[in-house]
Amino acid sequence: MDINTHENIDRSLCGEPISVSEGSSEVRLTCTGNMSADGSGLIHGGFIFGMADYAAMLSVNHPNVVLAGAESRFLKPSRVGDILTAKAQEQEKDGRKHIVKVDVSCDGETVFSGTFTCFVTKEHVLAGA
Repeated sequence: MDINTHENIDRSLCGEPISVSEGSSEVRLTCTGNMSADGSGLIHGGFIFGMADYAAMLSVNHPNVVLAGAESRFLKPSRVGDILTAKAQEQEKDGRKHIVKVDVSCDGETVFSGTFTCFVTKEHVLAGA
């Protein structure tokens, strides 16, 4: 399936799409030193959240999809060198509103879980701005 959203995203920071299909996606991210929050190599949660958000956007795969809200839980720490996989699955669709569940794992263990509320706007959110 063609990717129709977030075409300019930096995939080195948000992940590389592995699969994209209607209502689902999979994204892989290698955690690098520039994502580290401290000298121990702990990955800042913002990068993991960004990856999960990107996976949610890809599962909707519309040029005007935006994030309206999220409930998320960080379950385990990630470190420099970890390879993370985000799997997104649409749970509900009501008109322009999409509810997407995203789980991020490393070596088979879930490190992050979230539910993302996405909307497809009638026009780009920056149109006319």
